[in-house]
Amino acid sequence: MIRLIEEVMSKKIIAEEVLYDLPEWFGIPESTREYIEDSVQMPFFAAFTETGVAGFLTVKENNSYTAEIHVMGIKKEHHRKGIGKELYNACYAWCKNKGYEYLQVKTLDESHPDANYAITRKYYFSMGFRPLECLPDLWGKENPCLIMVQGIH
Repeated sequence: MIRLIEEVMSKKIIAEEVLYDLPEWFGIPESTREYIEDSVQMPFFAAFTETGVAGFLTVKENNSYTAEIHVMGIKKEHHRKGIGKELYNACYAWCKNKGYEYLQVKTLDESHPDANYAITRKYYFSMGFRPLECLPDLWGKENPCLIMVQGIH
């Protein structure tokens, strides 16, 4: 079940629970804290199963045309069970309803050898995102940023 969460403390608790379960993706403590702090100010979708929180996705509203998946995480025990697709579908529908024309996401570029982010890029590609541009210095030379985009129809 996907729910739009409004309450700030609930957002913080969910974001912490999920991101701290994913050190392979969120292993830089300062960045993880920043994701958590930023997420409480954004539209926040959470996925729940009968056992509790499974994942979440936040949306950054960049301008009147473009929204961005700011951060998304699914607890490891729930990977490959369709929860990411459910969160994405809720986000896409919300963006479409708000009148956005484009949805973007930033991830680690393929020039970096990280196998976990190769899976992440493959997931976003399967959801209809396409590479737009690599910004090699946005996150530092050791973490080249790939911007992926899709149109909202």
